[in-house]
Amino acid sequence: MKKMFLPLLALSATAAILAGCAHGGAYAPKNTTKYDLENQANFVLMDPGAERSVTCSGLQQTTLPDGRLQVVANVRNRENRRLQVQINCEFKDVQGFPTDSTPWQTLFLTENGQEGVQFVSANTKASKYTVRVREAR
Repeated sequence: MKKMFLPLLALSATAAILAGCAHGGAYAPKNTTKYDLENQANFVLMDPGAERSVTCSGLQQTTLPDGRLQVVANVRNRENRRLQVQINCEFKDVQGFPTDSTPWQTLFLTENGQEGVQFVSANTKASKYTVRVREAR
């Protein structure tokens, strides 16, 4: 019994090693564009409550004389009740990598009201941006 155990163990170990090498190398990433709206859009809603209650009626992008990027977002309350949300802006370089981010600020929206919120980048590297809105807790 012991004489057959060692060759059988060696054979199964060899089969396991060869099976592990059969995939042919590294795997390509899957679903790389799934859930990446923040990389594609200039305005995103971060949770279901904000998605239901808030919309953006317009975005304005301006380059200031010193080279910094200024963004103004018209944020609108879609509901007939007062809302409290948090909003910030993620500034990005030409390739889409973050250069700086504004702190989250609380925004009060009256019933069916609209507010303009202004953001200015801290440096001249920003050329893209994403305005993000979430429910205040």
